[in-house]
Amino acid sequence: MQVSALEGHRNWAASYDAAPNPLRALETRALLQRLSPLRGSRFLDIACGTGRWMLLAKQRGSQVFGVDFCPEMLLKASRRPGLAGCLALADACHIPVADGAADLTLCSFALGYLASAHQAIAEMARVSRKGGRVVVTDLHPRALAAGWTRSFRSNGQLYEIDHHLHPIATWVTAAESAGLSLDWCLEANFAEPEREIFRQAGKDSLFPELSRIPALLAMSWTKS
Repeated sequence: MQVSALEGHRNWAASYDAAPNPLRALETRALLQRLSPLRGSRFLDIACGTGRWMLLAKQRGSQVFGVDFCPEMLLKASRRPGLAGCLALADACHIPVADGAADLTLCSFALGYLASAHQAIAEMARVSRKGGRVVVTDLHPRALAAGWTRSFRSNGQLYEIDHHLHPIATWVTAAESAGLSLDWCLEANFAEPEREIFRQAGKDSLFPELSRIPALLAMSWTKS
């Protein structure tokens, strides 16, 4: 079943944290050390979902705030320790946060759900302080070109979520237009730490083939 981003995430919210997900595991493994140090920072999570990254940042000493366009996802996030009261229902292109409020602004696996990468990255730059960081991750464009889908199962039904393809060049030009300077670009494949998650999901036979394709694209910029 093909669904919009909002409808898809409303249906996905109930099982989002429970289902084995090698993409989320790969992202956490690849990014956590790169985001440090977090202690004492103001951490803003754009399209925060169920608050996974907010909780990780809070546990490491950040002051956290998150926005998402899906009420069901935010409800799940509000039940995590210390996150109630740190959340707002909002679109990633219209963030209800003052200019320069964040030391680190993160958008995880959401850019492809937004029609305009330029508008979204410009808004992330706006809410970040000078010298602050903006970090964006998403499913790698090469994975999408290879036929990977943004999909999940719920109650036996397969849902495929509508999305937009933003090539790497679009990320680069959007960031440059927003006054952001590139720190690093990461293109990561599944590796041995994710093999067990494939096994848990009953998809271990797919691991050799899928691990040959870049699964994760992540970029970090500093606001000039």
